Amino acid sequence: LSLLFTLILLGYGYYNYRHPKTNIVNITLDKPLTDSQQPLRIVAVSDLHLGNGTGKTALKRYVKMINEQNPDLILIGGDLIDNSVVPLYAENMKEELSELKASSGIYMVPGNHEYISGIDESVRFIKDTPIQLLRDSVVTLTNGIQLIGRDDRANPARSSLQELMVNIDKSKPVILLDHQPYKLMESEIAGIDLQFSGHTHRGQVWPMSLVTDYLFEQSHGYRQWGNSHIYVSSGLSLWGPPFRIGTESEMVVFQLSMKK
Repeated sequence: LSLLFTLILLGYGYYNYRHPKTNIVNITLDKPLTDSQQPLRIVAVSDLHLGNGTGKTALKRYVKMINEQNPDLILIGGDLIDNSVVPLYAENMKEELSELKASSGIYMVPGNHEYISGIDESVRFIKDTPIQLLRDSVVTLTNGIQLIGRDDRANPARSSLQELMVNIDKSKPVILLDHQPYKLMESEIAGIDLQFSGHTHRGQVWPMSLVTDYLFEQSHGYRQWGNSHIYVSSGLSLWGPPFRIGTESEMVVFQLSMKK
């Protein structure tokens, strides 16, 4: 009986992992967008862990899922690559990633796994895709949004948030991508409007979710910190065994509007 229960549980965990949820989050900012088209649709994903575990077939499904949302902007919150770029070249995953479409661009920050895979190799692979990698850099989009991409904590010499905020115009929207959700109070103090992070997987399998809930001040989902809207994703794919029990794989769609 216990074997049957285990098999049912693992079957459920596998099905759950294979069927990511789409979580829509409506956010209204008290700041202007120069683009009259509202709301702005931002698809945000993290932790795809492309490699031997998450191959080209899965990536094809993910790309279709993202494009079906007709995003204005695509954000990738790190850990796109799992442990090595070798399987990504072997399966020519660049081909699938090149299918991603967003009128305002596709932006990504590194996660700790881009460092595990070798940061130089990761950078080289991403350069061959339409994804723009941000490492301690700021991009101003045509609609006025300022996008800050922090390098991962795996780089001890990365810039502080204060340093990255030096040339930011706080009267316009500010979005922060930072793979690991630590020191979230700093984002609120700095004046970040929207932060997207990943990394935690929310523990992936219960009761590990209790551990991540303990380790991180916000281990999953949406929360408002003062005027800062912060979302920590449990990840579109996962790391290790292909099961999710008590957690979800997810894609986040932010619908960003401005107060009239």
